[in-house]
Amino acid sequence: MRAQLPYARAGQVIGLLGGSFDPAHSGHVHITKAALKRFGLDRVWWLVSPGNPLKARGPAPLDQRIAHARSLVDDPRIVVTGIESRIGTRYTAETLQALQRLYPGVTFVWLMGADNLTQFDQWENWRWIMENVPIGVLARPGDRTTARHAKAADIYRHARLRGPASPTLAWGPAPRWSFINIPMNNSSSTQIRAKGDWT
Repeated sequence: MRAQLPYARAGQVIGLLGGSFDPAHSGHVHITKAALKRFGLDRVWWLVSPGNPLKARGPAPLDQRIAHARSLVDDPRIVVTGIESRIGTRYTAETLQALQRLYPGVTFVWLMGADNLTQFDQWENWRWIMENVPIGVLARPGDRTTARHAKAADIYRHARLRGPASPTLAWGPAPRWSFINIPMNNSSSTQIRAKGDWT
């Protein structure tokens, strides 16, 4: 199985951007490139999930979503992977625990849009994630104020790194998170599906 997983070596810092990517779009590329720069990451892996436990409707087939995502990526530091289907995990906490076992010496940073921070406390074992993995939050249109006052943000206010310290996110013990503002990109998977531009 290891041969089918992305490569990473001890000492590297790998950002993880999870989601259904149904479909992937320019907004995903935009926040990924910002994360690489602002959080000092060596790579970002897109974790194209088999399905989102918080969404009732199933996504398009996994192979189709991965192939489309790869067609958008123009930076070798961005790796598109269906790793969750390979290792048999469904929830983010399970995936992170498995990756930490599979890649000793690699530092993983969980990445999310600010919209996800507002509902983060609904995720399975969200406190474990917060207390064991650095988290980089990237502002998206309309989500800045709500996200800053989210339950998770309030509880872990003491662990937040301010903007100028964001490049050091991976270099300290969790809980450790940073919220950064980036130029907006209004692309949305929901809008793309609604227009009929995705099967």
